[in-house]
Amino acid sequence: MSLQFLPLAAPAALLVAAAFAARSPGFRPLAAIRASGLAAVAALLAAALSLALLMVHGAGTSPLLGVGGIGLSVRLDPVSAVMALLVSFVGWVVLRYAARYLDGEQRQGPFTAWLLMTLAAVLMLVLAGNLWQLVAAWIATSLSLHRLLLFYPERIAAQRAARKKFVTARLGDAALIAAAVLLAVGYGTSDIATILAAARAGAAPSSATWAAGLLALAAILKSAQFPLHGWLTEVMETPTPVSALLHAGVINAGGFVLIRFADVMLLAPGVLAALVMLGGFTALFGGLVMLTQPAVKTSLAWSTVAQMGFMMLQCGLSLFPLALLHIVAHSLYKAHSFLASGGAVERVAANRRPGAVAIPGAGAVLRAFLIALAIYGLVGVVFGFAQKSPQAIALGAILIFGVAYLLAQGLAEAAPRALTQRTALYAVAAATGYFALQTAAEWLLTGSATATLPATPPPGPLEWTLIVLAVLSFGFVAVIQSLFPLWAYHPAAAGLRVHLANGLYANAVLDRVLGGWTARKPN
Repeated sequence: MSLQFLPLAAPAALLVAAAFAARSPGFRPLAAIRASGLAAVAALLAAALSLALLMVHGAGTSPLLGVGGIGLSVRLDPVSAVMALLVSFVGWVVLRYAARYLDGEQRQGPFTAWLLMTLAAVLMLVLAGNLWQLVAAWIATSLSLHRLLLFYPERIAAQRAARKKFVTARLGDAALIAAAVLLAVGYGTSDIATILAAARAGAAPSSATWAAGLLALAAILKSAQFPLHGWLTEVMETPTPVSALLHAGVINAGGFVLIRFADVMLLAPGVLAALVMLGGFTALFGGLVMLTQPAVKTSLAWSTVAQMGFMMLQCGLSLFPLALLHIVAHSLYKAHSFLASGGAVERVAANRRPGAVAIPGAGAVLRAFLIALAIYGLVGVVFGFAQKSPQAIALGAILIFGVAYLLAQGLAEAAPRALTQRTALYAVAAATGYFALQTAAEWLLTGSATATLPATPPPGPLEWTLIVLAVLSFGFVAVIQSLFPLWAYHPAAAGLRVHLANGLYANAVLDRVLGGWTARKPN
């Protein structure tokens, strides 16, 4: 068999181990656990070899194993190679963690099987070379995840969240299927590489805009964007390994689809503008609500909502290489956060509570933002602002606002000198790291011999308006967040905290619109 099918060894190994684990009931199915560990290592090795294959032979699509455009094919390029390596690595870590976390559970074997099947489905998704394989893997990912969400079926909260997730996922499935049909009919093929090449050459059939809109809708539903985010914040009843896998891998499927079809998305500027507005609002909304959550895992869930919103913002600004970089960084960070959440609880119990070391005044906040922007400007000059798109420069300014919040604490009058020095170092490191990673991602994905994503186009009047709106919005919220300790005990702030803690009741409104949710088990 051709080396082009080598990447399929990763999901194949996981599926074989899943079949074995599913037939291993009872306590401590050691053979199934060992098989899953070996399969995870095999998948990681296959992903690494696939990356090496890409570096040697370049990007390409394997022959189709099927008929009539329906079957298996592998698209190997920087996007799929990076995603396959990421999913395999996170999967390996989660499986190792789950082996101890689920030790002693009566259904550890079946749980491991569904975990393996979910990983295999995600790998089939990111490696898909044709539309129908992508759609099938997308649906399989959701269905296998659904079984994991109901690992404790007797928990009412788990039933409610799983039912809501099931309905949302089916709507996303319908949107993706319709988009695939429109693309296949409009371009006369189901081969993804052929469709992308035609779109990049300017071929824009009448169905392209509708397909882009449906792809965006599928991504929005998959990535828990406002106001359909409620299911993601309610699935905390599932075991921690599932939370880590969901928030670090599965939730990124929506962003991956937008990145994969970047050339098609550029044909629909109105759709991209909608992604900027919805993603930006979701990022701000989720970030504020996250700060009010008392539970560690719930706070991390709201953080994921915000991060997925920011990823949608990046896609809407046509910063697809940076969106892929965001997926990688967020997946690694969030997997670690969930798997280490028990340690966070222990630290809080030991009265080592997180929070501001010193409360800055208005003057310190102003100086912090001016210093952060100055550092960003100096580092940007070193890396070359002239070679950066306005969208990327604006995104860097938004990211530096977060650093300014930390810098403000260091500039507070009560701040120890060591804190001031440390926060200044953070600001320089963040600006330098942003430009370095941005340059590397753009070169790998748009400027190298294996480039697979389109370059960010120059912004038009609509794009400039959205860029300015995004920078001002994130800047305003960052300033308010920095000043919050000064008015946190005002009665109005107390009321606002309660409303934010409840997510401004958007999820409750959605429940009522959908007719309410009962404790009945899902079909």
